[in-house]
Amino acid sequence: MTSQAIKLELEPRDTLGKKVKQLRRLGIIPVHLYGPGVESRALQCQAPKLVQALVQAGGSTPITVSVRGEKGDQLAFAREIQWDPRRDDLLHVDLLVAEVSKPVRAQVPITLTGESPGAKMSGGTIMHQLHELDVEALPLEMPSHAEVDLNLLTDPDGVVRAGDIQLPGNVTVLTDPDDVVVRIEQPRVAAEEEAVSAEEAGADETPADGESPDAEA
Repeated sequence: MTSQAIKLELEPRDTLGKKVKQLRRLGIIPVHLYGPGVESRALQCQAPKLVQALVQAGGSTPITVSVRGEKGDQLAFAREIQWDPRRDDLLHVDLLVAEVSKPVRAQVPITLTGESPGAKMSGGTIMHQLHELDVEALPLEMPSHAEVDLNLLTDPDGVVRAGDIQLPGNVTVLTDPDDVVVRIEQPRVAAEEEAVSAEEAGADETPADGESPDAEA
């Protein structure tokens, strides 16, 4: 579950401002690398290589960034990704440098595995309400995802909350532990039948016409 760093080589960028449109036409995406104690850098990368790294990393996996022609590398997280709303093209990426020894915050995707016996027995539907957990951990110890095993939902009214998800002890969950992650929703027909049955049971207890509920036998 722990993230594996993804490597990405960037190139120095001299083209700035509105001229970056020329880079995009050539399939090159401007990148901004910044962070505490780090000099802000204008960099660039070929679009396919950058998109591949972003897809692999998501928002929680660190990217090992190097700059062509320079020694050393740095860990960074994708923090702002700009897309063209009309053409769905990648426009710009901000990478935040993180120190290996300092915890960082990230949103970790929640994945579901298995099948719920409770939902299968009652004909209910699994409702996935919370899709990400806010967590804090060291960059190299950040989990790539949080897993929920649906096999544990044996009750037709079963619910999994954020506090029920098991993560390594070196990961701090910041999401409210009472937030519902997964629940079982019962079929509407079954719910309506239960309501009708309750009404009929109540009607059976209603006194006959002309009789007072307080009348003595």
